[in-house]
Amino acid sequence: MTPRTADHQDLKTDLNRLTAFLSASDRVVCLTGAGCSLASGIPTYRRENGDWQGRNPITHQDFLDTFETRQRYWARSFMGWPLMSTARPNPAHRALKELVALGKIETLITQNVDSLHEQAGLTAVEHLHGDLREVTCLVCGASEPRTQLQVRLAKLNTHLDLDGEIQPDGDAEIPLEVIQQFKIAHCLLCGGTLKPNVVFFGGKVDPTLVQSIYHAIEQADALWVIGSSLKLFSGYRFCRHAVAFGKPIALLNPGWTRADPIADLKIIQPAEIILPKLLSRLTNSAQ
Repeated sequence: MTPRTADHQDLKTDLNRLTAFLSASDRVVCLTGAGCSLASGIPTYRRENGDWQGRNPITHQDFLDTFETRQRYWARSFMGWPLMSTARPNPAHRALKELVALGKIETLITQNVDSLHEQAGLTAVEHLHGDLREVTCLVCGASEPRTQLQVRLAKLNTHLDLDGEIQPDGDAEIPLEVIQQFKIAHCLLCGGTLKPNVVFFGGKVDPTLVQSIYHAIEQADALWVIGSSLKLFSGYRFCRHAVAFGKPIALLNPGWTRADPIADLKIIQPAEIILPKLLSRLTNSAQ
């Protein structure tokens, strides 16, 4: 993956604007999206203009309804998991961890399912869409580490020569004839259907979590969105909530976002480049 570059013509100005935004806010709620993990080698779903790239992802209802959909998901996940499991935090994750430690960010929420914020050292992360590190039985509720399931899937599919192009969220593009031969694993306790502990497209985010985030925004001074197009309502609703309660919004994203018309500040820079510089500036000013 080709590293992104900063728009150096505007970088200093953007740093000044972002520094001023954070300096004016003591309590900031931060929402991160796929763009935050791009520099870790994990692809994003959308182009910079917000359009979809690649195959449409599996939906929640399709996964529940048909064996073929579950077979497709687990075959592609089996191929994509090695990249997800070996991905490491990039400078954006590490800078955000330090910004939390400095007290510049009060609440950090992520749409990502890659656990890279935790790997960077954060312990309090709200996962809007779940976490790929765990799978859950839809029948008995038992859970299993995704790493353990990978071993079981490998033993079940020694007959296949698997290869494919890596896609977002631990997915991979592989031929249909290979998918149709893939053997899926079941719950070790009851033999039930296993599902990754993530919210598929069309699935429902935990309403208790949504209300908790709404409350955090109401108590905060500002909302800061990093690396998300906010095309889906699951993230965009928090921007609407911020506006309803008079909270300013800052966006950090190289491309279009759904919240552009309602944001108070838009910074068009890669997170992994500008965030370390922002951290350095804020750290120096605090000394």
